[in-house]
Amino acid sequence: MLKLPTPENFASQHSCAVKNMICLEIIAAGGWIPFARYMELAIYSPGMGYYCSGATKFGCAGDFVTAPELSSLFGKSIAQQAIQIIESVGKDSSDILEFGAGTGKLALDILLELESLNRLPKNYFILEVSGALKDQQNGLFIKLAPHLLPRIQWLEMIPNKFNGLILANEVLDAMPFHLVVRCNDDLFERGVAWDGKEFKWDDRLLIKGELFEIAKEVIPQVNSDNNIAIYTSEINLAARGFISSLASILEKGAIILIDYGFGHGEYYHEQRNRGTMMCHYRHHAHDDPFYFPGLQDITSHVDFTSISDAATREGLQLLGYTSQAQFLINCGITEILSRIPVDNTGDYLPMSNQMQKLVSPAEMGELFKVIALGKENQQTLIGFENGDKSFLL
Repeated sequence: MLKLPTPENFASQHSCAVKNMICLEIIAAGGWIPFARYMELAIYSPGMGYYCSGATKFGCAGDFVTAPELSSLFGKSIAQQAIQIIESVGKDSSDILEFGAGTGKLALDILLELESLNRLPKNYFILEVSGALKDQQNGLFIKLAPHLLPRIQWLEMIPNKFNGLILANEVLDAMPFHLVVRCNDDLFERGVAWDGKEFKWDDRLLIKGELFEIAKEVIPQVNSDNNIAIYTSEINLAARGFISSLASILEKGAIILIDYGFGHGEYYHEQRNRGTMMCHYRHHAHDDPFYFPGLQDITSHVDFTSISDAATREGLQLLGYTSQAQFLINCGITEILSRIPVDNTGDYLPMSNQMQKLVSPAEMGELFKVIALGKENQQTLIGFENGDKSFLL
């Protein structure tokens, strides 16, 4: 049985309200909803979903730690890549647009680094679906860099056109995804039903539509000694739509997406037959999305081949794909660390340890990948000059 920390009373009450909301939707839909819809309600419902309520998400007091929270070296390294993109587009007409900015720490580190190098963009746009996180981002800049606030604009919707750098760190993994099950020769969509007390899994036969056509191509058949071969995995239609939207607005510049995941061959390997869905609650990772809905994050790894394919279909160039470690090293993370004198052990050693967590294969260095897409780009991006792994897509 799953044993996780018990939430406080007010949090439990909030989760009950989220659970009731989802239950009502299932009943209204005839007793079943796709898992993608369940996930959307659980984490993005205005004022109630995980990302749209006021509870702490990031850092030691939250549920997980992201790279920007771990070290300023992350944002400072990305700033070096941003400089190249800004200059190729033109400093006076180049902006940065960040999706899902979390606490605002990545934006803060990038802007402070660009300011120190006299390379600030015209605007830094943040598109944030969570009002609570928007307030947190604004508060961070008020506290640490109020002079940069005039450059920041929060958006409620994607702009009509854009030139410069589009950035998303750990955004794709949190987009609602569909669960698909292959049982021998049949394909099913795994959805959510209500048994009167609890949510339960309920599989419906897939016979047509976009999800069915993709599933036929990507979900492998597996052998089984007992003649019942079951394979479960995720298909993220929302991520494909997201790439299409970005392609429609980008006129000149690049898109940098950072997340954990694999290329198609590894993602849908026959031995990965239980998929990659994972939930995060108070630094515990588990696979039960029905545990206290509204209080935990729900994610899946990213199929970067599908991202690349969606991009090229929409007229974007694949500019590079590599590990987070290789990307940060190419962008000069070791040189940024060397700005601190080695004999200043009080500052150097903690920062050195942070760098190791960002680039170590045993930490974030290899699991996390970076993919770059763009338009009107005629040069190799510095983040991919060495160790490009586009051949794995």
